[in-house]
Amino acid sequence: MSYQTNIQWLDGGRILAECGPMRLVIEACIGRIPQKDICIRAAKEAFLLLERIAQQRQFLSRHYRNVPDGRYDFMAEKMVRSVLAIDEELTPMAAVAGTIADGVAAFLNRWGMTRIIVNNGGDMAIRPGSDKSVNVGIRPDLTQSTITDVITLGDERTSWGVATSGLEGRSMTQGVASAATVIAGRASVADAAATSIANASYIEDKTVIQRPAEELDEQTDIPGIDVTIQAGPFTEAKKDLALSGAMKKTEELMKKGLIFGAYIAVDGKVMMTDFVRQRLVKLS
Repeated sequence: MSYQTNIQWLDGGRILAECGPMRLVIEACIGRIPQKDICIRAAKEAFLLLERIAQQRQFLSRHYRNVPDGRYDFMAEKMVRSVLAIDEELTPMAAVAGTIADGVAAFLNRWGMTRIIVNNGGDMAIRPGSDKSVNVGIRPDLTQSTITDVITLGDERTSWGVATSGLEGRSMTQGVASAATVIAGRASVADAAATSIANASYIEDKTVIQRPAEELDEQTDIPGIDVTIQAGPFTEAKKDLALSGAMKKTEELMKKGLIFGAYIAVDGKVMMTDFVRQRLVKLS
């Protein structure tokens, strides 16, 4: 499968790389100096990674209970391992955007970049470097572009992964969360976790409308699964119930050491973990 590609210069030394369904914004520096040429190389690397994943789409659209034996691409293996760690009900495609972001960040790290931000449509691989934190904007409603809060991620870790899932996000959800943003050590894990946590927000309510996934996308990796296309408005009790389900899944993943925390929104009501609350700056 071949995709049409596009690379554009952005402000601040960043690069926009587009290829089929993928839209990456790549930023890489040595110290505080942007490295545009390396970002262009990273964009081309991202195109190759996406092509490799597309060639293995049939393999990656299955459910697994164990990492399969035999030879297969390291990107595919990473996707399988991420979803198996998070939720066996997911297919490896639940980690595709985060895995590509991680792959591009690893490429830039090999070229000696000390500060790296790879944003794959909202799923981010971050390597902050030792001299500057990274501020990540939070959208509590994926149907709107408004950023209401910012999470600051510092250099106490060399690697962060941030991903968001929810109603009308890039991937389909079984739940009713308008947004579930997850912070982990790697984007691949954060991506899978965001999907699982958003799914866990499902509640029964007359306002919730679902359809089989294959009606919305004939190439979906989850045929036979009902996904939410509309939800709300909810009563306060129903919002709490949905948030409770998502938070229960969040705490389960935190206890396993898989993620650091999450910010979850349902119909205007927000719940977050202490990890997020301690790093949150509310925008006026």
